[in-house]
Amino acid sequence: MDRPENDDQLHGFLRERIGVTMPRPPMGAVTPAGCQGLGAPFAYICHAFFEDRRPRDAVVWANRGGGKTFLGAVATALDMVFKPGVEIRIVAGSLEQAGRMHAHLRGIFERPGFAELVDGKPTDKRLRLTSGSRVELLAASHAAIRGTRVQKLRCDEVDLISPAIWEAAQLVTRSTNLEGGRVRGVIECLSTMHRPFGMMADLVSEAQRGTRALFKWGVTDVLARCTDEFQCHAADGTPCALWDECGGRAKVLPPEQEGHIDIEDAITMKRRVSLPVWESEMLCKRPRRTDAVYPAFDRTAHVFDDAVEHDASGLTWIAGMDFGFRAPTVVLHACVDREGVVRVVGERVERETVLEDHARAICGGGWPAPVWIGVDPAGHQRSGQTGLSDIAVLRHAGLTVRARPSAVQQGIRLVTARLAPASGPAKLLIHRRCVHLIDALERYHYPEQSPTSLEPAKDGPDHAADALRYMIVNLDEPFRTDRSRYA
Repeated sequence: MDRPENDDQLHGFLRERIGVTMPRPPMGAVTPAGCQGLGAPFAYICHAFFEDRRPRDAVVWANRGGGKTFLGAVATALDMVFKPGVEIRIVAGSLEQAGRMHAHLRGIFERPGFAELVDGKPTDKRLRLTSGSRVELLAASHAAIRGTRVQKLRCDEVDLISPAIWEAAQLVTRSTNLEGGRVRGVIECLSTMHRPFGMMADLVSEAQRGTRALFKWGVTDVLARCTDEFQCHAADGTPCALWDECGGRAKVLPPEQEGHIDIEDAITMKRRVSLPVWESEMLCKRPRRTDAVYPAFDRTAHVFDDAVEHDASGLTWIAGMDFGFRAPTVVLHACVDREGVVRVVGERVERETVLEDHARAICGGGWPAPVWIGVDPAGHQRSGQTGLSDIAVLRHAGLTVRARPSAVQQGIRLVTARLAPASGPAKLLIHRRCVHLIDALERYHYPEQSPTSLEPAKDGPDHAADALRYMIVNLDEPFRTDRSRYA
């Protein structure tokens, strides 16, 4: 077989030798209400095959039924055929899931022109070519992962892999010079994003910071060509169920670029589910937020870019703080305007820093000193070493401290009331620079395994969320002093 040397040749090879057609431009990227895809499926295949694309590690976030498992098999087949001697491993949350990709791969190597390349009989877990290229399924276990040194690791449904095993997997790849040229050590992850606080959410965040290539597509990017059976608008003007996502573009798809999801199937699936499920699972707009503490938080509504002048009249400067040492200490700076709108404009997130340093940063940092700072009431407890409480240390530094006792759920209700008031616009806004707080509000969640629990999980996002809660509790429910007389 002749090795494809560019995108056009690769697209033709897939169509002619494997029988695969796929969209080249991402249709969803230009739809009025689509998934805002970052790359159609073909863009991922090109990235995986051509070794000069950067960054090499890649994340694929695709819809249910979006073909990511099959495309992982296609990418694996291309590597094995055109990079003689390459070692590839497939891992998933279960061997059953990994086996689906392997089954697609075996199907490809049963095709004419591919079958004669196979060395021996493929098994349920291994496939080897006469060139020395080899692929094997791995269990998601420490024993399997730690004994591996390969060029390519492809992970399917990474959200189901434990963080400890994923951490171990980061050290299993190695670059090497093979007959077809240098092959770099690569880890690829292919998954839907089930949760805003899972492994896939972390990987997408990393990719958005530029450390991994991100490919994202939804159902509109893998639609088959629309036939005359379906009309964009009925005679009475009623639009097709997919009009918002498709906008009629499936009607004009070139045959060599159509996807695999039938129009009728897509319409049927959309009618079966709620809009949040459709947007999450099929458009990949955002992960489902079933267990989110603040499902009302929306970047488009609550994140702003405007500058806030430090000396603007009518602003009251306040702060919120969550104490920590090994866990991060979080300090939030905010201002309150005459209409009562809170704008969080700055954050400080530091580990293993003494409280005195935090106090100096609060008083002498880039923001006006706060009128008061809201903290955890547990800060009244005295240290066994210094005899001073955390609150006392802050007060010694000249800060006015508020530490109103409040149940966690009460504080959550107060924050929610500002994010989504019963009438009028939001009363709580976050500046775009406060990346930790924004991330926390999206990922702060209740334990999945305890559906009745009213205590949020304490697995990272809680620190910034707690600092915000202490601030809002002490703003919206300040101390009241009641005076009475004994008879």
